[in-house]
Amino acid sequence: MTVIAPGRTRHAALVTAVCALAVLTGCGGDPDAGTNGVGKLAPDVIQSKTRTAAASVATVRMAGTVVTSGRTYELDMRLNEEGGTGSVTSKGSTFQLLRVGDTLYLQADSGFWNHADGSDTTAASKLDGKYVKVPRTDPAYKKFSGFTDKDVLLSGLLTLHGSLATAGHHEQSGTPTIRITGDGGSGGSLDVSLEGKPYPLRLERGGGAGTLTFSDWGKDFSVVEPEKGETVDYGKQLPAS
Repeated sequence: MTVIAPGRTRHAALVTAVCALAVLTGCGGDPDAGTNGVGKLAPDVIQSKTRTAAASVATVRMAGTVVTSGRTYELDMRLNEEGGTGSVTSKGSTFQLLRVGDTLYLQADSGFWNHADGSDTTAASKLDGKYVKVPRTDPAYKKFSGFTDKDVLLSGLLTLHGSLATAGHHEQSGTPTIRITGDGGSGGSLDVSLEGKPYPLRLERGGGAGTLTFSDWGKDFSVVEPEKGETVDYGKQLPAS
């Protein structure tokens, strides 16, 4: 007959109690318990579902950096079906973008315009703080209007490149996420919300092409044409920016 010492009995009881507590609190348990369940899916299915979720609502706020054609842009944009509004910083200069329908405006101070237009300080002072209408034939229209178009931006951004894999559970601004990667991260990584709809919350683009966060999914706002006295029609082409 084997006799179990009282100390060992108490130790076994303590271990059992700790294990039970761990199950109740989720410590060491299923990290997907109580979530929307996408963390259990294959990475290609997660990518598909997050793109569907992003397309299902009209509005989003997008902030971070985008590197394109060797130039880095720092963005803080609010986007909806009618257009978008927000700030863009590049090479130390910051300007505001506003698109309402097909009409795109660029607003900046005289320093920005003086830099863009050379030494013409008189023209720059007239443009200071004004909403300058960007001609649709101007190269700047194509370059900057994309920053205000939710569908164009997200259709290109929310696709990782290479072989997809899951890369563990993480957190973005207090929201639990599941991370998926392309080619181990070299093709980008995307954090997808495990609460509510599987919205994309954070994106690292492959090749060091920038990092973006997404928030305010479905939060309504409107884009409004500026007052006539606040606008300037520059002409056929803006200064190079």
